[in-house]
Amino acid sequence: MPNIKSAKKRVLVSKAANTRNKAKKSELKTLLKKVNAENADKTVVLEATKKIDRAATKGLIHKNKAARIKSRLAKKAI
Repeated sequence: MPNIKSAKKRVLVSKAANTRNKAKKSELKTLLKKVNAENADKTVVLEATKKIDRAATKGLIHKNKAARIKSRLAKKAI
């Protein structure tokens, strides 16, 4: 456990960020499962693409992973 005040604050902040990131990642995974389970029409794929791009922009997932996921979704939508 940290002794310095700023280190204690960092623990709290990182715990909050970790919780938030975990929730967002889970939400993204659920969305992808839903898109893959359905017959992926273009509107659903576009919605998923927006969420994936947002996650990559925020640093939740790597930009190459986002590109790979979007590519796979686009293939299924065709």
